[in-house]
Amino acid sequence: MAFREPPELELLSLPAQGAARTPILFIHGAYVGAWVWQEHFMPFFAARGWPVWALSLSGHGGSDGHATLDAFSLDDYVADVARVVAQLPAPPVLIGHSMGGMVVQKYLEQHRASAAVLLASVPPDGLFSATLGLMMQKPRLLMELNKIMGGGSPHLETLREALFHQPVSPQRLKDVFERCQPESMRVLWDMTLFNLPRLASMQRPPMLILGAAEDRLVPAAEVERTARIYDLPVQILPAMGHGMMLEETWQQPAQRIADWLLAEGL
Repeated sequence: MAFREPPELELLSLPAQGAARTPILFIHGAYVGAWVWQEHFMPFFAARGWPVWALSLSGHGGSDGHATLDAFSLDDYVADVARVVAQLPAPPVLIGHSMGGMVVQKYLEQHRASAAVLLASVPPDGLFSATLGLMMQKPRLLMELNKIMGGGSPHLETLREALFHQPVSPQRLKDVFERCQPESMRVLWDMTLFNLPRLASMQRPPMLILGAAEDRLVPAAEVERTARIYDLPVQILPAMGHGMMLEETWQQPAQRIADWLLAEGL
């Protein structure tokens, strides 16, 4: 039986300015890579004393595995996180966006973290409800996402709805979507039905749940359901779309996370 070597992983990092707090590891969502954290969130948190890392999961960003993307499972992405965490100086705060939030939830089945932040995360009961809603309410948007799945060129004005609610220049929109990529079909099925979090097995570190009021991919109602499942409060940030770390008012979620981490002594 042949064993697949684990791919080389892209890991972006910034050292903390001043006395270092608990490490933070950012985990991106579907169709993107670690680059989504690099412009705003990484320097924001590093400047406030948190050493930060951002991982590109297998087959994403600068990590190896693009040619075999559909072979990767959700468990493979969890293994990527475990490999990176083993290199960090202490158990990190895991901040997962969208698909990355599902990766965080699955990671907590077998591993511990200092805290977890679910940012517009796929709910623990999966993607089915959100996908059905998109199919009924935004069928064109779903078609454009399927174009990315196949490596095609999406219609930018339609896909603006996928990440942004606030104004974004045509050039910035083009730059962002030129960096988007296909996602593993196997992982999408895992998140829909086949490998959902086993809640009884999960570690339960302090957890913050944030959503965006104008999110078209993981609507506020889905984020609120996540909070009910975990019996935790939720904050839905107004006038923001799914890509909160890329929006003009990205500091709003960043500051909310920072305030919460400080309140938790992290």
